[in-house]
Amino acid sequence: MLTNNLGYPRIGSKRELKKACEQYWSGSSTIQELVQTGREIRKQNWEMQKEAGINLIPSNDFSFYDQVLDLSLTVGAIPKRYHEVILNKGNTELDLYFAMARGYQKDGLDITAMEMTKWFDTNYHYIVPEFLKDQQFKLFSTKLLDEYQESVRLGIKTKPVIIGPVSYLLLGKEKESGFDRIDLIKNLLPVYLELLKKLEEQHVEWVQFDEPFLSLDLKEKDRKAFKYVYAEIKKRFPRLKILLATYFGALQDNKELTLSLPVHTLHIDFVRNPEQLKEILADIPAYMGLSLGLVDGRNIWKNDFDASLTLIRAAAEKIGHDRLMISPSCSLIHSPCDLELETNEAVLSAEIKQWLSFARQKIDEVVVLNELALNIETAIPKLNVNRIANESRRSSDLIHNNAVKQRVAGITAQDDQRKNTFAVRQQLQKQALNLPLFPTTTIGSFPQTQEVRSWRAKYKKGDLSAEEYNELIKKETEDTIRFQEDAGIDVLVHGEFERNDMVEYFGEQLAGFTFTKNGWVQSYGSRCVKPPVIYGDVYRPLPMTVKWSAFAQSLTNKWVKGMLTGPVTILQWSFVRNDQSRSETCTQIALAIRDEVVDLENAGIKIIQIDEPAIREGLPLRKSDWQDYLQWAVRAFRISASGVKDDTQIHTHMCYSEFNDIIQNISDMDADVITIECSRSQMELLDAFANFKYPNEIGPGVYDIHSPRVPAKEEMVFLLQKAQKVIPSAQLWVNPDCGLKTRHWDETKKALTEMVSAAKVLREYVEEAVTL
Repeated sequence: MLTNNLGYPRIGSKRELKKACEQYWSGSSTIQELVQTGREIRKQNWEMQKEAGINLIPSNDFSFYDQVLDLSLTVGAIPKRYHEVILNKGNTELDLYFAMARGYQKDGLDITAMEMTKWFDTNYHYIVPEFLKDQQFKLFSTKLLDEYQESVRLGIKTKPVIIGPVSYLLLGKEKESGFDRIDLIKNLLPVYLELLKKLEEQHVEWVQFDEPFLSLDLKEKDRKAFKYVYAEIKKRFPRLKILLATYFGALQDNKELTLSLPVHTLHIDFVRNPEQLKEILADIPAYMGLSLGLVDGRNIWKNDFDASLTLIRAAAEKIGHDRLMISPSCSLIHSPCDLELETNEAVLSAEIKQWLSFARQKIDEVVVLNELALNIETAIPKLNVNRIANESRRSSDLIHNNAVKQRVAGITAQDDQRKNTFAVRQQLQKQALNLPLFPTTTIGSFPQTQEVRSWRAKYKKGDLSAEEYNELIKKETEDTIRFQEDAGIDVLVHGEFERNDMVEYFGEQLAGFTFTKNGWVQSYGSRCVKPPVIYGDVYRPLPMTVKWSAFAQSLTNKWVKGMLTGPVTILQWSFVRNDQSRSETCTQIALAIRDEVVDLENAGIKIIQIDEPAIREGLPLRKSDWQDYLQWAVRAFRISASGVKDDTQIHTHMCYSEFNDIIQNISDMDADVITIECSRSQMELLDAFANFKYPNEIGPGVYDIHSPRVPAKEEMVFLLQKAQKVIPSAQLWVNPDCGLKTRHWDETKKALTEMVSAAKVLREYVEEAVTL
């Protein structure tokens, strides 16, 4: 059997890529230094996998920002607005690439970034391809070819990885009406064939095509596109070994289609759906190999070797070892790099650490499973160590808390309902809050400068006392309150300077969570997060945010929002225990957040935001599975929000999601105000709320905080006027797309000043209309 890996983290075990990109963007390093960092990371990754014993090592799994954007550049799908960036002789291909990802505001140009959204049901964000009706493709970037050659020069013959042409088109968006993007397949395929020809000339043996859409609901046109593409590839390149990778779900009604494709080997995620193995084995054609995705690429729990070996033996008995590969379930970009970097037992205890496996360890698990399946005696001690670790987890006293389980069991129907309908609450809130038309606010966080981060680091190391640290945070909070007052913002926030991350901060104060020191994973671009680990039953021992919210409110006569992360987002953005249902864990978190909401209200906080940016992300890939998830996810939010009085205003925030299919469920959440990301899509995402006639209040984001560009007042007025056409003025709020944590103060102040000015313009327009 061969050992196979689908992809490896590209950020570097110490986030080297993040630092290199940000230094280049700031102008403090050269393009040569950035490129060299990428080269070093690739070399380390390839050599590690070779030494571990991986037979099929991926190349082109590295990216400076996003693998979908890489492919858009490769096939020349470059929107026209970036052509002026190309024409500027001082710009490199990477500068064009970053302009597409982050926007471009220099050389007299002001170009918006491409839209960004979630990669299936993960917290990874990709850059959405843009397609026109007459879209033409051509080979533009040779990144895939260059990185393969780079590996060969190191003496490592890799397996190039590329997103399959059908999934690439389905990942994109039509930017004009009158066509279906899948109709572009005949325009796109020639570029793939050209790439394959060049790879064949370089004596490549294996190529991995990622086609995750084979695990989703497909239209008949999509099915025909799959048949057409892989028949053409087989006809042109009969000797090339194509590994077709699906992941994140079962094939279900796409099984017959997938097994009919003329590819050498099919990869399937058997972590998500192990039960599909039997039917796959029954129907797999004799010419096709099977890559068994058995090591979880999405979570950090140690593999259960006995359970995986049961599947391997069943597969080997049916089709033989020589047609099998052992693999992770998906690319390991969703896993932290290396558990061996976790050396501080005060952060991660030895007992819990033995239950975990990061990307480096998952590579070893793939190799050991292969050895065990082939009865290699030297692997037997590793099997025994694995059994001991998994039994330790099952029997640990750390896992279960009966009081938490009893509280969940005792939830009543009243616990997820506000006392009155929104129409009643809205009038009470208008009287209590006395806000103007088009009230302005922000999503929560303000810039976390290097200085602020250094205070937290010094405090954790003991170089700052608690008193010294708190005084620094108080000063930063007060300065931020004063800026918001001076800028004319209507509903203020305290800035969240005490928080490291919107999920990690809460996890640190909730029982049932633990943490890592270096467990970073990429969220988008240079943005890395360090997800908490939920290992046991969850509850809130003490208030978590009341102190800082109450302090901020004491500084001003304006309203200050209490800022919380919602239960679904805490669940989605953590590594979640896999020994009980996700719905049970989410409900436990909801009760903990409910306690915090009630305490905030008792402390005089009348506006409380419970962020749920991940609720859309958590949807199962198949629509037939949606309602079960949405039922418990919406219920969890309502449990967290329903313990307060009617005149307390509950906000929620969602970003980088398509809302059309779940707009009824969003309405069912019954938040008084929802803020959403809208600027990258030029308010397109607001259409779902307009068509549905969403009854509650809405804050469509009017500028993109994931780009360094500062939008002008006129741009925001234009977006708000677009919003006004579909949403009544009395329901509209004015706010950025998302939190401002990653931005710099100078651009933040300029953008928020322009935002407030835009709101004032809208108020004047309304007043003039009333007068007329």
